[in-house]
Amino acid sequence: DLGFPSGLKWATCNVGAETPEDYGDYYAWGETSTKSEYTKENSLTYGKSMSDISGNIRYDVARKKWGSSWRIPTKKEFWELIKKCKWEWTTQNGKRGYKVTGPNGNSIFLPAAGYLDGADLKSGEKAGYYWSSLPESAGGSAYYMFFKSDEDCTHWCGRYYGLSVRPIRE
Repeated sequence: DLGFPSGLKWATCNVGAETPEDYGDYYAWGETSTKSEYTKENSLTYGKSMSDISGNIRYDVARKKWGSSWRIPTKKEFWELIKKCKWEWTTQNGKRGYKVTGPNGNSIFLPAAGYLDGADLKSGEKAGYYWSSLPESAGGSAYYMFFKSDEDCTHWCGRYYGLSVRPIRE
């Protein structure tokens, strides 16, 4: 509980992680299983016309893996995290990332887990990439939250990349 007016609660770790600083698993957007390579050719949602997947057990890995109270955040919910919290670039148990402190003083740690392109980890320890539930209208992309030591924002990228997921609940 970071103390947001919305009442949203952020998970303490990523899907597939055992501790807050563990990277956890990587997922292509709208997929609920990991894979050895992340490509356009093996993406299940790339090029498909889709709507917001938050809470949809077929496409939302947080709901599928953690149960009915958890879901992938929306783009708007990421903006609440970005705008209403204090972000401090730090190291926690040997991993780089952000300590994100909410209005009530509670905090979470978001590791700079990078992303997977094919089978290659890109930007590990340098940047974090976290899927949102919102597809970009063209069908090949989806929105994500991005951060590195001097920047945080939301943007969109190809749905086939392997990104982290940080669940939320009401």
